[in-house]
Amino acid sequence: MAVARASVPVAPSMGPTLVAAHLTAGGGAIAPRTLMIAAVAAAIGVTAALIAEGLTSSLALVTNLAFFGRWSFTPASPANNHLGGWVIVVPVLGALVVGVMARFGTKAIRGHGIPEAMEQVLFHESRISARVLFMKPLSAVVSIGTGGPFGAEGPIIATGGALGSLIGQFTKITAEERKILLASGAAAGMSATFGAPVSAVLLAVELLLFEYRARSLVPVALAASSAAAARVALVGTAPAFSVGTLPQPGASAIAAYVAVGAVMGLLAVFVTKAVYSVEDAFERLPLHWMWWPALGAIPVGVIGLVAPRTLGVGYDNLEQMVSGDLSGRALYWLCGLKLVSWLSSLGSGTSGGTLAPLFTVGGGAGAGVAALLASVAPHAGIDPRMGALVGMAALFAGASRAPLTSVVFAFEATRQAVGLLPLLGGCCAAYLIAGVLAKHGIMTEKIARRGRPVSTEYTADYLSQVLVRDIGVKPVVTLDAAQTLMGALRWLDTEGDALGHQGFPVVRDGAVIGVVTSRELRCATGAPDARLDELTERPLVMIGPDATARDAADLMVQEGVGRLPVVDGDDLVGIVTRSDLIEAHARRLTSEQEVRRLRRLRLGRAGA
Repeated sequence: MAVARASVPVAPSMGPTLVAAHLTAGGGAIAPRTLMIAAVAAAIGVTAALIAEGLTSSLALVTNLAFFGRWSFTPASPANNHLGGWVIVVPVLGALVVGVMARFGTKAIRGHGIPEAMEQVLFHESRISARVLFMKPLSAVVSIGTGGPFGAEGPIIATGGALGSLIGQFTKITAEERKILLASGAAAGMSATFGAPVSAVLLAVELLLFEYRARSLVPVALAASSAAAARVALVGTAPAFSVGTLPQPGASAIAAYVAVGAVMGLLAVFVTKAVYSVEDAFERLPLHWMWWPALGAIPVGVIGLVAPRTLGVGYDNLEQMVSGDLSGRALYWLCGLKLVSWLSSLGSGTSGGTLAPLFTVGGGAGAGVAALLASVAPHAGIDPRMGALVGMAALFAGASRAPLTSVVFAFEATRQAVGLLPLLGGCCAAYLIAGVLAKHGIMTEKIARRGRPVSTEYTADYLSQVLVRDIGVKPVVTLDAAQTLMGALRWLDTEGDALGHQGFPVVRDGAVIGVVTSRELRCATGAPDARLDELTERPLVMIGPDATARDAADLMVQEGVGRLPVVDGDDLVGIVTRSDLIEAHARRLTSEQEVRRLRRLRLGRAGA
């Protein structure tokens, strides 16, 4: 018979405060292993910066070769090409190469990379194939270098994440620590590309870590910082986008920029639905997916012939939008065609990032909305250039559901401190509108379509806010250690079963020595006159009243038990069971049900 015995997994002197003593072992709130993980993350940051610089140089080389026929690592824009009608062929050939790489290399290189990294974090213990580390940047270089309307940031982030994951797979660390290294590599890639370490950390928190804890935040921050420092050593301290100086907005202008953000929220929902509608259209084609990128690149080439600025990354377009050098009909024409080109290419499964295209589309739309509002309220001080900056960040915030990342990134990339308040209001407005109208963003819709819905709302664990004393301190029915098995069975038949309890602490002289369940008693094979304390086999696991319900739940899982005696000093003061943990959620559920009731009531009144 398996009945608990008086022993604990820590020093006996720790006694009833078993969980609390166990959790604070080590001297601090952060585990010492975090020091090692942080050191590895910092090294990953430097390595990711070198990879980002190599990818950027390779992208420049392929662009020069494809559009200008020259061997040069000097950054060049495909918009300045002189290929004439042949420009249509270049993106198609590049996309064809990417399709072949995906077919015979790894399918994981398709798409913009962040949803794939999220999926690995959530469902595959943060394991990314070594092939991705090499083929993702190579495919992105080919795709973008031949005119694909993408940003380089997505592939660089995915490559940094693959680097962190791979290092985690070759070292003896846990899946949680591997997730931290993956997020560190991703954040380092973004930080090295744009010199934006703070927004890179926020990106990791909002889209990859799915938590905010010191043990994960510190390594990611060190990785982003070291990557940014390496970028300074390689390319200097200039901001990613040089946009001049923007005026300080007044109260009326800030309200207008919030309205710009709200419109971007609507546009974000449209863009997300459009991306996946195009993907669905390709899924219905009677062609192997290897050929889809080449097919999707045909509109890219045709549009590139009419509007060469739509080809390639187009970071220079972003600078000119915010500085005012690109405005009016030319700006709107560029953004509309860029959207069509990007939808066709991304929907076909080509490798490339989403940030630059969304910023381009959002910049044009934001400038247009701001110009319209300025014509309605000419004395409000509304500047279309600020509208473009807010539109860029707000569209990305609404589409990605990462508002803080968007706000801080727009600031770090332009160094426009006067834009912080408009950015905060605009991005949060976009996030709100998009969240009300659509359940998933552009990053999570793909995962949800695979039957793996992702929540982007991070709330405190409710059980961590409930103490054992709140649910487990109560009168307890106990069995005496000197009682015989036959006596215990007789008591069960006459009284015990009627109580509805499934387990009973076994006590000797008032001290708990174990826990026995009614099932264990009935299945016991010992002699009928055997005492309960002679039949105990399982170690005693108990908990103190000041521990949390989360501690209790974790301890039950770790020890394989369904109930824990609650001991204060030497006194048994209660027992906490699985049912108690479930019932602890009642208060939270009652609050949520009240919110839903009020919502239904408001909708009913609106309908009337």
